[in-house]
Amino acid sequence: MKVQPRRIGLVCRGESRDIDVLKALIECIRVEGGGFEVALDTDSAYKLGMQMRGLRISDMDVDLLVCVGGDGTILRTLHYLKRPTPVLGVNTGMIGFLARVQPENAVSTLKNLLLEGFEVEKRQRLAIRVMDEAMPYAMNEAVVITSKPGKMLHFVIFVDGEELERLRADGVVFATPTGSTAYAMSAGGPIVDPKVNATIIVPIAPFKLAARPTIVDIESEISLELLGTKDAELVIDGQFYRKMVKEERISITKGEHALFVKIPDRYFSRLQDKLRRGEEIL
Repeated sequence: MKVQPRRIGLVCRGESRDIDVLKALIECIRVEGGGFEVALDTDSAYKLGMQMRGLRISDMDVDLLVCVGGDGTILRTLHYLKRPTPVLGVNTGMIGFLARVQPENAVSTLKNLLLEGFEVEKRQRLAIRVMDEAMPYAMNEAVVITSKPGKMLHFVIFVDGEELERLRADGVVFATPTGSTAYAMSAGGPIVDPKVNATIIVPIAPFKLAARPTIVDIESEISLELLGTKDAELVIDGQFYRKMVKEERISITKGEHALFVKIPDRYFSRLQDKLRRGEEIL
């Protein structure tokens, strides 16, 4: 079933190239007319010097949210959203696995979405709790990592109550299939098709030859307990940080889906293109 958007939200990273794309998108919406409403986030409205009052992302009630920037812009936006909202990413960043539209195609893509509507693609996220405290959902990954470089953590991981691994390591990545091409891949984890309902567990520099990445059902409950005295840091999508101390336990379960505008393409062809581009940048 197609969504026919009427209220369009726009979020921008704020660099000069992003502002140029943002202006072109606003003009596209105005030219189309048709009773479309536009909402800008506070920072974007300020940088454009517009009379339009900006809104906090958490206050946006829109049918479509366009993020101009890189994957970090999308991840940050998802952390602030209070309601399920289809997101379209325009990639002005370095690589852009989540930002599917290139700047030169941004206006034509948005025009088509306004006139024809769009289908929604659901992506898995992880729900994270530390003891009884709920954390933001993880779109890419939740990472538990040592607070002091050069000092290993000692921890145990359980899956549905059964001990999976007892490790000394720099940390561990718990990733979604979407996030399998991010930190998890850099730590030696597998690339997993986003259509697979799974959670990927990747130890970071484990002091154990037998420790290997593990893929478990997304419906499983994963937990981690710190055993040693070393302080650790919980990092979610590179956006949210929380200190952890000995004997605190993290619980990781299936979270609420994130919604993206469905852009038909060949996933593995696009993946290879992104990976090649990443190598060229390096």
